[in-house]
Amino acid sequence: MQTTQTDTIIAEVWAVRDEHAARFGYDVAEIFRDIRAMQDASGSEYVRYPARRVVATPGDSTPP
Repeated sequence: MQTTQTDTIIAEVWAVRDEHAARFGYDVAEIFRDIRAMQDASGSEYVRYPARRVVATPGDSTPP
């Protein structure tokens, strides 16, 4: 079994992701705008669900 350090598929995904991010100077807002534009251009219908409220479980020290 290959680890993530040597997995060629993961390495290829990371390379493509890095190439895409580099085109926008690693600006997250610009990357997001480009992804939204690609979604709009695809003609596919995307589903958006409302955000779900995070409920703290007993013993959870992190406030919601």
